Amino acid sequence: MDKYIETPLTEEKVAGLDAGDFVYLSGTIYTARDAAHKRMYETMEKGEPIPFELQDNIIYYLGPSPAREGQVIGSAGPTTSSRMDKYTPLLLEKGLKGMIGKGRRSKEVIDSMHQNHAVYFAAIGGAGALLSKCIKKAEIIAYEDLGTEAIRKLEVENLPVIVVIDQHKKNMYEEALN
Repeated sequence: MDKYIETPLTEEKVAGLDAGDFVYLSGTIYTARDAAHKRMYETMEKGEPIPFELQDNIIYYLGPSPAREGQVIGSAGPTTSSRMDKYTPLLLEKGLKGMIGKGRRSKEVIDSMHQNHAVYFAAIGGAGALLSKCIKKAEIIAYEDLGTEAIRKLEVENLPVIVVIDQHKKNMYEEALN
């Protein structure tokens, strides 16, 4: 079923999403990859604030290529999500409601998603140039020294994603194997 969702991604919106739903996201989302996750995790472990509010937000596992002249952002395809698994349960505990990436997630992440009422979306790998057309604004907000892995605040319009793991642990990756 096709669903159109405006951020923030509240618990009520998460409750209406099932594995297999096609979703078009609009509003504000954030980017963070491996190095940014490690830095955020270490910052939170010290009890210090991170660069953006996690509550009801979505992180896109993205390290875009440089923007060409006249573009907001370069190619914006997802990266492999499992590299963030070590850090994800803490982010979910602090209010993160959605993640966008590609590939499987660990049992610990899936259990934490269930506990914290969150969802995991997949974006189509290899379609980064097409996905970038849905990004209307991109701004580095933290960790600029990380280059492409800096945290960005994105404004997106109808970014196409698929719910692959819902808050009830229904997992499209597992179902495809059976």
